[in-house]
Amino acid sequence: MVFIKVRDPNNLEDAIKKFKRECEKNGILKEIKRREYYMPPSIQRKIKKQEAERRARRTKSKKRH
Repeated sequence: MVFIKVRDPNNLEDAIKKFKRECEKNGILKEIKRREYYMPPSIQRKIKKQEAERRARRTKSKKRH
């Protein structure tokens, strides 16, 4: 949970900027995007495996050069 203390009630824009910064720092937006759609565990494993294979191919091709 992110809490922001507003010292000057007239300066709402600064409070909003500070709130956004704290949310980004805590990874809240990333977590929201990750949970936006339900993905079954089998598909999560499949995607994770594909990403690992892609990374392996990229590092292998970089070592050749």
